[in-house]
Amino acid sequence: MNRRNWFKSAGAAVAAGSMGSLLSSRDLAAIENNVKRASEPSKLEITDLRVVRIGATWRKYVIRLDTNQGISGYGEVRDGASPTYALFLKSRILGENPCNVDKIFRKIKQFGGHARQAGGVVSIEMACWDLAGKAWGVPCWQMLGGKFRDKIRMYADTPTSKDPVEMGNRLKKRVERGFTFLKMDIGIGLLRDVEGALTYPSGMTDTSQIMHPFTGIRITDKGLKIFKDYAATVREIVGWETPIALDHFGHFPVEDCIKIAQALDPYNFAWYEDMIPWQLTDQYVMLRQSCNTPILTGEDIYLKEGFMELFEKKAIAICHPDPASAGGLLETKKIGDLAMEHGISMALHMAGSPITLFATIHAAAATENFLVCEHHNVDDEWYDDLVDGVEKPLFNNGYVTVPAGPGLGIELNEEEVKRHLREGEHYFAPTDEWNEERSWDRLWSRRAGKRQVGVG
Repeated sequence: MNRRNWFKSAGAAVAAGSMGSLLSSRDLAAIENNVKRASEPSKLEITDLRVVRIGATWRKYVIRLDTNQGISGYGEVRDGASPTYALFLKSRILGENPCNVDKIFRKIKQFGGHARQAGGVVSIEMACWDLAGKAWGVPCWQMLGGKFRDKIRMYADTPTSKDPVEMGNRLKKRVERGFTFLKMDIGIGLLRDVEGALTYPSGMTDTSQIMHPFTGIRITDKGLKIFKDYAATVREIVGWETPIALDHFGHFPVEDCIKIAQALDPYNFAWYEDMIPWQLTDQYVMLRQSCNTPILTGEDIYLKEGFMELFEKKAIAICHPDPASAGGLLETKKIGDLAMEHGISMALHMAGSPITLFATIHAAAATENFLVCEHHNVDDEWYDDLVDGVEKPLFNNGYVTVPAGPGLGIELNEEEVKRHLREGEHYFAPTDEWNEERSWDRLWSRRAGKRQVGVG
């Protein structure tokens, strides 16, 4: 046996021995076949960051990190955010080794924030995981500690309808397609045009820019009856076996959220989502203690620290990070693990392209208390065509198979992405203008040196 083959055999043996049941022989074979023999992970460097808008009508941006060894990694800026959130970080990561994912994340995480403001930082974190996996020849879930499951349960976001019969039939079709978990909206949109369903200051029901405690909107008994009749009709059509979660209630104060929650409790819904802003922990405690349906929030929270008070006060039953806002793959796993310590399960919000989808799939596979993941584009037939390298169709009886390929396990289908570009847009156009963007980033001070006289 020559030296190279000896190391190859020894490496596989060590991996199998140390990872135990986490790696099957099939997993080992897939990893071994995907190792890039020519790569030198310790010498890998980021040389470029470029962006492309992806999807025919979406405001979603995929970034590509290129390296000195000819491999590229992909990440995505969360839906609805600006690509500038990623571009202005380019100069801060050029020359870095993307395999040092946590080091790079800690360097740039100060530039993230809650909701869409996290998009740029997280897109880079995703792309670094993808690059590290490709360089080392292993899937992201393996680098996160291994997987707890081979396929990920999904629920499909379903367009709402004011007609409960139509809504019920839409959900029933999801079940017929194999989905084993559902979600629908039930909220103020059903009541706005109904006389006597709401009490409110003039004009307040026409805005969503004012936080819930400050709107003055109240629901009447008539409004509550409409909600109950709607829920009863949907349950009758779908049946009681399939979980149905509820979202988008409207900007009601917590007292009215409690009234709504208690009115809908008899219909055994999977959870009530984001009934009030996530920052209002004490109100979440009031809500959870006042009803018998699980309470969920978290899609706009950045970093595990944002979840701490919700967990410690047992304010929610299910946390709901969106990996594209929460901090990426590793931070999402940390959030899930922390939630588990407090007896809280984790569902995942996801409204992105297949790049964010598969980043989320890896995080879900590696987190023990994962429950279910959201998907917004199940009706877009071309969604699957945007990427190659994975089992298709992507959604099989309501599940997505966890990929065994290196990194995220996917590659962009260049031809398909280009087919959806608007006039004047380019496929990963050069971004050299961001190469030298700089500022004084450090958050702490030190004594000035010769070149820093006057810097306080």
